[in-house]
Amino acid sequence: MIKLSNVSLLRGRKMLLEEASAQVFPGHKVALIGSNGCGKSTLFALLRSELSVDAGDCSVPSDWRIVSVAQETPATDRSAIDYVVDGDKHLRTLQAQLKAAEESGDGVKIGQIHGQLEQAGAYDVESRAATILSGLGFTNTQLSAPVSDFSGGWRMRLNLAQALLCPSDLLLLDEPTNHLDLDAVIWLEKWLQRYAGTLLLISHDKAFIDNTVAQIISVEQQKLITYTGNYSSYETQRAERIRLQNIEYEKQQQKVAHLNSFITRFKAKASKAKQAQSRIKQLEKMETLLPAHMASPFSFSFAPPSALPNPLVQMEKIQLGYDDHIVLQQVKLNLVPGSRIGLLGRNGQGKSTLIKLLAGVHAPKQGIFNTAKGLKIGYFAQHQLETLDANATPLLHLQRIDEKATEQQLRDYLGGFGFNGDEALAPVAPMSGGEKARLVLALIVYQKPNLLLLDEPTNHLDLEMRHALNIALQGFEGAMVLVSHDRFLLSSVCEDFYLVDSGEVEPFKGDLDDYRDWILKQQAAEKAKANSDAKNDAQQETGAQSKPERKLDRKEEKRREAEFRQSVAPLKKAIEKHEKAMDKCSTALAEVEASLADTSLYSDDKKAELMSLLDKQTHLKQQLEEEEMAWLDAQEQIELKREEYDNANA
Repeated sequence: MIKLSNVSLLRGRKMLLEEASAQVFPGHKVALIGSNGCGKSTLFALLRSELSVDAGDCSVPSDWRIVSVAQETPATDRSAIDYVVDGDKHLRTLQAQLKAAEESGDGVKIGQIHGQLEQAGAYDVESRAATILSGLGFTNTQLSAPVSDFSGGWRMRLNLAQALLCPSDLLLLDEPTNHLDLDAVIWLEKWLQRYAGTLLLISHDKAFIDNTVAQIISVEQQKLITYTGNYSSYETQRAERIRLQNIEYEKQQQKVAHLNSFITRFKAKASKAKQAQSRIKQLEKMETLLPAHMASPFSFSFAPPSALPNPLVQMEKIQLGYDDHIVLQQVKLNLVPGSRIGLLGRNGQGKSTLIKLLAGVHAPKQGIFNTAKGLKIGYFAQHQLETLDANATPLLHLQRIDEKATEQQLRDYLGGFGFNGDEALAPVAPMSGGEKARLVLALIVYQKPNLLLLDEPTNHLDLEMRHALNIALQGFEGAMVLVSHDRFLLSSVCEDFYLVDSGEVEPFKGDLDDYRDWILKQQAAEKAKANSDAKNDAQQETGAQSKPERKLDRKEEKRREAEFRQSVAPLKKAIEKHEKAMDKCSTALAEVEASLADTSLYSDDKKAELMSLLDKQTHLKQQLEEEEMAWLDAQEQIELKREEYDNANA
């Protein structure tokens, strides 16, 4: 068990924690949350024994294997898969010892080390590493590529893969989703749900926290406050606690009315589609939980654009690509004021390419691409952070945009983005990624765009800034196209989803739960194909002769098809059974979470009822996960049988 007792932590002259206490039990999955700079990463360094407490006591079991993600990646010529396996130092040490024993001819030592290697998982380590790398978005070709070939974001994925591969009792993950796309986030989520050790997670991705942990430790006013449940439960508990204390609650009433107007407006025009209903629920939930964010230092909104031409953008039969490589073709998409589109799709399918077309960074290879006179684009992408003047201050950046505004007007505006007092006059160069991202957003919002193009805007933003951005986007009157792995942001601000896949951009009928199922199904099909390809390759290597071409008569073909249907019938029944079980679990889970939304539940006299519901929520999530995995396994077996049937009858 990890035990912090009356811990005080100083960084320079700044007190991060003062007489703070918390406990984390073995096997628990916990999210550590708090504003940027409150000491979360410093606390991780304390647990890794990289620094000591200034007062109090920090106790971690001495025999625990502690693993975290390396922050630096050398530009080595080692292949990606070898680099990931290198992270298991114990395994590599045993392999070196085995080599030395073999060179010296020490048979006894060789036998001992082989036993140790087996216990260390040496004989399937490359297979496990390849599975992790595949889940994080690496292709088979990239597994053998040198680390030096990868960009910074992909190198961070390699470091994450190292951490996941290493055996650990305590896994420390600090913003693991920052360099991942949505399908990699979904894969990592599933991996962590099955992780047997103790997990401590720092993340600003609300949906990721919700689906991964069952306990929250919040850094509040230099103390560690523990909440039972996931992030949504934390918000509910904190909101109720603040309501009961009635601390500045009136400040929230304007925001409640503001958000409620969007709920009413959206209900009036929304269809009964599952996706629309999902957004309504998110908006209603945000309204209820506003008091939990009342102390947020961020508050801003989009002013009405100077013009709202209709349509803003027209695209017809667009073809996009680089040189001779075609990425997207036959794209048709019209953007009008009020369009709120979320782009879904796996890594490398063309989401960012489409955004860059809309931003004017790329030109179409062919097709009709018309933009309205008066189109004003607000474009946020990761490279936008690099366009900031490192020597200029936030105030100077704004003054360059609007020379007529007074200094006080601009400083008041910057205060809504967390640049208060001297912070508005500090140079950009030493700023963190989160501060730079906030400044870029401030510059975009100030210019009153009528088309917002947001490519992973939340990567460096903390939870409070994400919440402020979410509220602001509800009131944006122009068109918006969003690419993000933050599912809460996607579900609460987007009214339509488009799937970018296999060179096409098509409307996606469903919500993000449906997209998750689509991703899992794609992964299962790819795994089945990889297994089939590996089997075929093995047959060729052993000299197996392909069957002579022959044509079955109609009667024989029908007989074999009947045999195939009979062979997969039990699997199809199993799939139906798992789908019914998943529906039942989802319904029960929705009922439990609806009960947890009842703020009266968080009073002291109902603690037993609360704990019972939270336990039931955890159990249902685990059961749903098991049913999903069994469903995927049955789907994969059918794919394999179909492959075998097709090969046998080719």
